[in-house]
Order: sequence, then C-alpha cells, then structure tokens
Amino acid sequence: MKGYREIVKVDNYQFHYSLIGKLRSPIILFLHGFLGDCHEFDRVIALLAKDFCCLTVDLPGHGKTIVTGGNEYYTMGNTALGLIQFLNILNIDKCFLVGYSMGGRLALYLTIIFPHRFNKVVLESASPGLKTQEEKLLRIARDTQLAEELEATDFRRFLNNWYEQAIFSSLKEHRDFDIILERRLNNKPSELAKSLRNLSTGIQPSLWEKIQYNQIPLLLFVGEYDDQFKLINQEMAAISKGAELKLIKNSGHNIHWENVIDFTGEIGKFYGS
Repeated sequence: MKGYREIVKVDNYQFHYSLIGKLRSPIILFLHGFLGDCHEFDRVIALLAKDFCCLTVDLPGHGKTIVTGGNEYYTMGNTALGLIQFLNILNIDKCFLVGYSMGGRLALYLTIIFPHRFNKVVLESASPGLKTQEEKLLRIARDTQLAEELEATDFRRFLNNWYEQAIFSSLKEHRDFDIILERRLNNKPSELAKSLRNLSTGIQPSLWEKIQYNQIPLLLFVGEYDDQFKLINQEMAAISKGAELKLIKNSGHNIHWENVIDFTGEIGKFYGS
C-alpha cells in the first residue's frame, strides 16, 4: 500500500508512523491493539483512503517505535502525552480517532483527557479499565506472568498460547489467521513485555466514572461472538450520553479483520455524518 512512512521524535519517544490517503481529507488516527503495529488496519485503510487521510502509529513496545525514556513512558498517561506531542509536530489540531482493544483503552483515555483534539471516536472491543482494586491486582498479576513468559518462552509458542483465549476463537478460524501470526512476529518480545507491565488494564486509571461526563460522540463496536465485551460495552453505552453501541455480525474480538466490510462501512457513515 502506497503512503508516507517516517519517524517523529518527541520527548522520550521516536514514533514510527504511516500516513495514507489524501492529505487534505479528514484525518483518522488509528491505534492498534496489543501485539499489533501500524499495519494493523491496512485492509480498513485501503477502503477508506479515498475519502480520508489515514494516520497509523506503532505504539510504545510495538513495531519500530522506540522509547528513549524509562519504563514509565510505556504507561497510558505518558503514552497519551507523547501522542499529543506527535500530533502537534504533524500540525494536526483535531482529528477522528479509532482504537482497537488496548488501543481502544488508550483512545478512550485520550478522548476524556484531551477532548478538544478529537471530533468523533470509534472504540473497537475496548473498555474503560477495571472498577475495583481486587480486579486490578488480579490483572496486574496475570499480565506480569505473561510478560515473564514473553521474556522466557519461544515467541511463536507465546503467540499460539495467546490466541487460545476464548475471545479469539473466531479469529483463529479466519482464512488469514496465519498472516496475522506472521505479522505479530515482527514485534520484539522484550518490548512487548514492557507494554504488558506498564499499559496493563490493571495499571491504567479506571475511566468508568469519567466516561459518564464524556461529550465527544463515541461509536462502540463489539463483535457478536464477543460475549465478554458485549457486556462491558452495553454498560458503557448506558452511562455515556455521547455513546452509541454497534453490534457487528460474524465477528468476535478482532472485528476489523473478521468483518472488514461492515467495520469500514460503519466508520465511513459515522465520520461522514
């Protein structure tokens, strides 16, 4: 796919990014999930680039982005500040935003903390974090264990185990699942481990209270097979006045791979309205 790829240096980060589409068209910033990179949404962008300028970035711990500061710069708060600096350098005052899973949690944080920077936001299979300290401690323990496995285990074996999770059962049946696995191998396990430890759902600030006061239009995507995130997003839609829930058929957690046509169509309608 043709486009412009470069490195932007800001405090404590060297962000690797891709810019595809007409430069004077409305801009969409895409944030990938854990194990992804700036190519995660390539198939979506191929369908949207005629009407939008599509900006993707490797998040800290992923792809070719380099964190030049300490481990604290993998956290949600510092990553969000780094991305705002990144947008400033690209002279992007305001844009649309799409975030998937981990990138969706980060996108929601950006929406709440920097609402003046985003017009409308799409959250795919995302959550506002965890509500209780008990839930957070359990998640921290789990992600710490996973980070240790990343550092000690063969990476391909880790990936195979990761995709044994129930939320990925339909993705594993996708005809291009092997392509997804190969792309994941482009990441560095040691960097992914830092992301797991510092951008864990257990570490991030809970956004459940703040989402009630959100004023930015939110479109919440959840796959029909993803029972866990259907419940989470139903509650999000119920308490956030600016949120609309959209159930995407024939898909689980990773909607943009499993049903790219409906995913892209809904984004086009939402951002075109």
